[in-house]
Amino acid sequence: MRLALDHHYPAPIAPLLRARGLDVVSAREQHWDRLTDAELLRCCTNDQRALLTNNVADFMQIVRDWQLDRARHSGLIFTSDRQWPRTKNMTGRFVDAIEDLMEQRPTDDAFAGLIVWL
Repeated sequence: MRLALDHHYPAPIAPLLRARGLDVVSAREQHWDRLTDAELLRCCTNDQRALLTNNVADFMQIVRDWQLDRARHSGLIFTSDRQWPRTKNMTGRFVDAIEDLMEQRPTDDAFAGLIVWL
């Protein structure tokens, strides 16, 4: 599985996951943080990466629009601030949970077209 993290997660998460041998990039590292949400999802899809994001409302609308055009995405993994506050002290929990998720579904297309909650 390949993963991209939306720009609003703590910066250390992606490097820590890469240190564990996982294929993870952040929107900031890729300079995708300046893109619209639809452009970000398109970049992730073109790169065969699922996207971890907290922005449920906007990405659900994009997915609905794409479905009308029969366009597919490489997967969306949502978090909520209630269960997964995006704070630095949560970095370790995020890293462990994401690693577990990625190891459960190791193929590049494991989340293609799917929406799941962390």
